[in-house]
Amino acid sequence: MPAKTPVVFAWSGGKDSAYGLRVLLGQPQYEVRALLTTLTVETNRVSMSRIPERLLDRQARSLGIPLIKVRLPRSCTDQVYEERMIVALRREEFAGLRHVAFGDLYLEGVRAYREQRLARVGMRAIFPLWGRDTAILAREMIADGFGAITASVDPRVLDSGFAGRPFDDRFLAELPPSVDPCGENGEFHTFVWRAPHFSEPVGWRTVSVRADTDGFVYCDLESAPAIQADPA
Repeated sequence: MPAKTPVVFAWSGGKDSAYGLRVLLGQPQYEVRALLTTLTVETNRVSMSRIPERLLDRQARSLGIPLIKVRLPRSCTDQVYEERMIVALRREEFAGLRHVAFGDLYLEGVRAYREQRLARVGMRAIFPLWGRDTAILAREMIADGFGAITASVDPRVLDSGFAGRPFDDRFLAELPPSVDPCGENGEFHTFVWRAPHFSEPVGWRTVSVRADTDGFVYCDLESAPAIQADPA
């Protein structure tokens, strides 16, 4: 039997990375060795969704996969980002790893950026969800038992009232036609608390829903012993 290809998966804590990870785990030619996430230094949260570090840790524990963190300043230039990512990818934990997987769906510019940056350190990108119809994919996630909450919304393209809502069939039905069902253009970001490949659900609760100075509306989440309410 051929040796499996070791992979590190770029982890955001949201539905696309969670579903992409599930797809990759089901492909026998790959072995996911670690998750890789970026956190904002000042907040210890994912920059676009504001998912807190504690919830990311609980997701990784439920998955049984080590989580490697790269910390970036809030105002991060491309140069600083690239330098810190290169340092991270050269760490001992990545010894022998030459592939990084992403949950990207169809943005060619994003894919090219990732491939070019990885090539600089002798690595390649894998995109297990690439080219999937996002309307079909979004419904597959829900049908497969994914539980997710909308952690952030761009109010320029989507009503701020969608922040804090469960990612479910009603959510999809009420999205404007101009908004991608998976939020691939940054219209919204999610936090996954339940998935078929989680050993147990991740407990969370909503602290508040608020607008921030960057123009986005966030559902401020925190870790909790049990799930605040089952959105399913």
